[in-house]
Amino acid sequence: MKLSVSCPKFAVMRILHTSDWHIGRTFHGVDLLADQSRVLEAIAELVAAEAVDTVVLPGDVYDRSIPSADAIAVCNRGFEAIRAAGARIVATSGNHDSPTRLGAGASFAAAGGLYLRTTVADSRRPVLLADEHGEVAFYGIPYLEPEICRAELGVPQARSHAEVLAAVLDRIRADSEQRPGTRTVLLAHAFVVGGAATGSERSISVGGVETVSLGMFTEPGFDYVALGHLHSPQTLAEAVRYSGSPLPYSFGESTHRKQAWLVDLDATGPARVRGRELPLVRGLSQLTGTLAELLADPVWATAEQHYVSVSLTDYARPVDAMRKLRERFPYAVHVEWDRPQGDPALRYRERVRGRDDTDIARTFLTDVRGEPNTSEMGWLSRAMAASVRETEVVREDLAAPPAGADTELIA
Repeated sequence: MKLSVSCPKFAVMRILHTSDWHIGRTFHGVDLLADQSRVLEAIAELVAAEAVDTVVLPGDVYDRSIPSADAIAVCNRGFEAIRAAGARIVATSGNHDSPTRLGAGASFAAAGGLYLRTTVADSRRPVLLADEHGEVAFYGIPYLEPEICRAELGVPQARSHAEVLAAVLDRIRADSEQRPGTRTVLLAHAFVVGGAATGSERSISVGGVETVSLGMFTEPGFDYVALGHLHSPQTLAEAVRYSGSPLPYSFGESTHRKQAWLVDLDATGPARVRGRELPLVRGLSQLTGTLAELLADPVWATAEQHYVSVSLTDYARPVDAMRKLRERFPYAVHVEWDRPQGDPALRYRERVRGRDDTDIARTFLTDVRGEPNTSEMGWLSRAMAASVRETEVVREDLAAPPAGADTELIA
């Protein structure tokens, strides 16, 4: 079955590539729905400002297979805002999504300009949109679990993501060959070799090797490949890219500038690909210092409205540190005590260097039961002296030859 869409013809097909929304995700236990709502509004504003025709979203729309009612509401408002800004949406399911739940009502949603691709059968049925140069076929490959889909794909021996993806791509290319002159855009949710993970992605290696090769998308190639799964924007080839997530989901992403790709397709394929930065809803800061320093030092003022991770270097573990930190940093989400190793006061060797045994023993008594009195110090001094004499006697006995042993004098 071929799915065609009746729509206005655009002078040049302009595509916005975004992915990995993860609606409903929390950040160290903090609800991110308000932040996600704001960034989806920013994406809709970008659609309107750049006159985008189609938004592609290759997977991980939600963060859980069963999203909360609030997460669904935020996502729906995002879709509505993008559609109201003038763009149609082509989306696939990722490894965090439930294909069945995300794809429910897909046929009905298509009538409103939201095209969902969540099944193996969907992957070879393109969404066809047109500009003045003709049709553009959008093929969407959802996240494919080898154990689940290998039988349907006719590759029962498949164990890896590469094997099932190759079978799907064979189907897509067979369909594409029946559409000469049609430009092609592919959406795929996969971990492509050469891509760099950020640490906030969930592994997709269940049941087999998770990575797939870049060559699967370039030989022969598509006019543009919109990838999802990795959370930082990356260019693997000129026409094969990850957009990354619209928000940072780990402190490892604190230096990333989040963005979407703006892709113009002319008569022969990608004419131009440009990055468009997304607004930073709330920054991330990793702070190190003593609790007193972090609460008082003005140098940390810029982090007061950031999500904050703190490494405390106090010599003793501070009591109720998180509550105190949140008085200054209301968005502090993580704190740990990094016990100092370099303070000379905590190193035994430094504390006893140059001191005699009696002084060291006196300090020990003071620490465990209080300062010893004069009489106790007398007993301690005599005991230490006796110990020294006993040690010397033992050394002399060890050094003396056994009784009755022959000795030889050497002149």
